Amino acid sequence: MRPRPARRPAGPAALVALLAGLLAVAGCTPAVQQETVTPGPSTAAAAPADGDVAAQELVWTDCADLECATARVPLDWAEPEGETIGVALTRHAATGERLGTLFINPGGPGASGVDYVPAALAEFSDTLLASYDVVGFDPRGVGLSTPVDCVDDAELDVLTATDLDTSDAGLTEAAATWGAVGAQCLERTGPLLEHVDTVSAARDLDLLRTLVGDETLTYLGFSYGTQLGATYAALFPERVGRLVLDGALDPTLTSTEVSAGQAAGFEGALRAYVAYCQGQDTCPLDGDVEDGLAQVRTLLDKATAAPLTTGQDRRLTSALAFSGIAATLYSQASWDLLTQGLTAAITRGDGSVLLALSDAYYQRDAEGRYTSNMFEAFWSIGCADSRAPADVAEMRAAAAEVEAAAPTVGPWFSYGGVTCAQWPTPVAEPLPSYAAEGAAPILVVGTTNDPATPYAWAEKLATTLSSGVLLTFEGEGHTAYRASNTCIADVVDAYLVEGTVPADGTRC
Repeated sequence: MRPRPARRPAGPAALVALLAGLLAVAGCTPAVQQETVTPGPSTAAAAPADGDVAAQELVWTDCADLECATARVPLDWAEPEGETIGVALTRHAATGERLGTLFINPGGPGASGVDYVPAALAEFSDTLLASYDVVGFDPRGVGLSTPVDCVDDAELDVLTATDLDTSDAGLTEAAATWGAVGAQCLERTGPLLEHVDTVSAARDLDLLRTLVGDETLTYLGFSYGTQLGATYAALFPERVGRLVLDGALDPTLTSTEVSAGQAAGFEGALRAYVAYCQGQDTCPLDGDVEDGLAQVRTLLDKATAAPLTTGQDRRLTSALAFSGIAATLYSQASWDLLTQGLTAAITRGDGSVLLALSDAYYQRDAEGRYTSNMFEAFWSIGCADSRAPADVAEMRAAAAEVEAAAPTVGPWFSYGGVTCAQWPTPVAEPLPSYAAEGAAPILVVGTTNDPATPYAWAEKLATTLSSGVLLTFEGEGHTAYRASNTCIADVVDAYLVEGTVPADGTRC
């Protein structure tokens, strides 16, 4: 298994409305409602000739209530005058006295910054929207930018539903399966597959900064977006303006450390949920918290042995069940929906609710279509950036440590080495340092019980960056800005709008 994608979910109210809507029709696989902004037809025609990327002028066209453009960036930054690819952007113009451009990234890797802009406009403060053009972009390989393409919808159904066999033969078969997926990615995507690494995306971001006319980068990155932002800072410390990195993923972490950290993070979030659930009259988990966690693990084990019925031709495997559970742990506001799913599964053997939650997580609609390429990009970027050990003995030793720290969810974060073991393109060279010496103060935001990007990572990133300043939200959920309390929002806004740097270690 690979780690969970680290992406910013919708704000609490939007997340509950989305997932609740998905569950309204019992036994049916619901559509995921997404507002997708498509660049206008004239933007591609405005692209410059290959080799002239720095001289291009972005042509913004109306798309819905926003503006869209497509930038051209080098396919391979080692050959900046060679072949180019497209990077899609969406802009909301500042409503007041403009300070510059705020680039935003919701994470993943593989989540769409273009799609995130409408949600950001609903979440961000009026002060922030007045001060900045808000620009979302799809990193290379993602969404409306030149995308990676690996599998069709039916094949993705199989990949997301398959429970990993951890026998020697099962691991060998899994590595071969993912090797075949990688080969198909390369066949469908072409040379781009070798160049979807985060360092290349950070170089793209610097070109985008230049094209909008800003001398320094102002940036708000969530989840994986913090890795992208930290990589930018390491490459271009003198061009760092005001960077906010919320839900930190430190680039110096190994794949094994990421898996172990996320396992512990989701275990902690699940533990907090069980304590909450057992205080409600409708909770299907009895006894104390340890008993409740054991009942969740029993459900997952049962789904492995005999996948649950769902009222349709798809059954709920343990892989799908865990994805449905994980989807609700990104925000405390969705915990009651998890109670609905567990109640149906535990008391009636009905997996339809957890399947609906899993489909929401994977962005699968009622017709069986995946509405983005996020997970294909997630695998491709992940394998381009780093490789977990694929040696069976090493994976077993790591899995034992993970399961000791996270006995309920640990198996779903183990054996990640199989995914990239036979990937057809080489791993990118890491940067020699991520200290970003000489950069202006960078605000790192961490949530104490964040499941997807554990708080310890925010602490680490704040120390990895020579100018890192740690801001802490004491609470639940993945990321904090505009998803927690007014204290966090006010501190971040003051930093972005006024340049006020909080004291290192500020807690809200």
